[in-house]
Amino acid sequence: MSGLADGLLEAWLSEHDQPAFRARQIRDSVWRHYARTTEELRSLPAALKAEIDKSFRVDTIEANDVSVSDGGLTEKTLHRLGDGQLVESVLMHYPARGFAGAGRPLHRERHTLCISSQAGCAVGCPFCATGELGFGRDLETAEIVDQVRHAARRLAPSGRHLTNVVFMGMGEPLLNLDRVLESVEILSDPREFGLGARHIVVSTSGVVPGIRRLTALGPQFTLAISLHAARDPLRDVLVPLNRRWPVAEVVAAARDHARVTGRRVSYEYVMISGVNDTDIDADALARLLRGDLAHINLIPMNPVAHTPWQASSPERVAQFAERVRHGGIGVTVRANRGQDAGAACGQLAANRAGEPAAPAVARRRESIIRASEAAMLGNRSTEALPADLEAAVALRRPRR
Repeated sequence: MSGLADGLLEAWLSEHDQPAFRARQIRDSVWRHYARTTEELRSLPAALKAEIDKSFRVDTIEANDVSVSDGGLTEKTLHRLGDGQLVESVLMHYPARGFAGAGRPLHRERHTLCISSQAGCAVGCPFCATGELGFGRDLETAEIVDQVRHAARRLAPSGRHLTNVVFMGMGEPLLNLDRVLESVEILSDPREFGLGARHIVVSTSGVVPGIRRLTALGPQFTLAISLHAARDPLRDVLVPLNRRWPVAEVVAAARDHARVTGRRVSYEYVMISGVNDTDIDADALARLLRGDLAHINLIPMNPVAHTPWQASSPERVAQFAERVRHGGIGVTVRANRGQDAGAACGQLAANRAGEPAAPAVARRRESIIRASEAAMLGNRSTEALPADLEAAVALRRPRR
């Protein structure tokens, strides 16, 4: 029921000769009390609950497996959907800090939820555990927003609430853009979840037609670009989608988005030791974004079993950040969260799927090493897009 488009609930109630106020009662149960079953829909007569049970699912998530780490500051959840697909969300707590005077904190307490838009991912970034899982399917709108309801339900007993939602979990959001936009509308609707759009971030690894479509819509949520490299040869390896839409084309689309919407674009950059953390890469990044309404988040890579790489050292990250700042670009260094809970995107689902055979891992590592060595020499990839990604891109047209 959480994924119903505006007006559909009212229409269904009218067809069943129910008064209009029932819609408010149902939304109140779904979005204020986070109902999981028909029985938890408050103030409804039994006959209406029975009819609802025949037509709708109150919750699309069948089971949740929660792992807590960082002294309780990070909660990673593996959600099992009705067809057995596994998706992940991560709830990150940021305590209030600093002092602004009059007893007010300089930085308020925040609770940020990272959610998935697809089961698996077709993009296939080699430093990402989700990419190794491959693509399962797009999530439906209710399956996306029910991840938010799950986290909100966990926070409610302590009087806390979500302050931010980011679409940076499993999947490429702009390859499921219709459902993502429906989810954002529901999450920002004051009758439903009521989170302001400016507290929502939607990320993409560079689906240029999707960025252009967002620009035309003029959303108030923040656009984030998973960049990870400023040079095409290297980004071809780190983000295979770059073979379809090169980095300059991605940044041009993001630049237009910032100009039209007035919203600063956030660029995510995973730091990989000896691969994309050199001075050459820092200078290329500064040149690429100079003068743009943009900000860079540097994120040390989480360890992933099939990948031969390691995270950049804190010292190297600091040096890289300073060099980019010197080039005139704002930079924030993000701390890794929940490493002992399988923090890398897709890692819990990958663990549940079981370790791949050692020979397959060895071949994958050798392939990544060869590709990255060629990229470091400035050679563009000649490989086609992965089959799953080619199919997903071909189907990127909006669904009606």
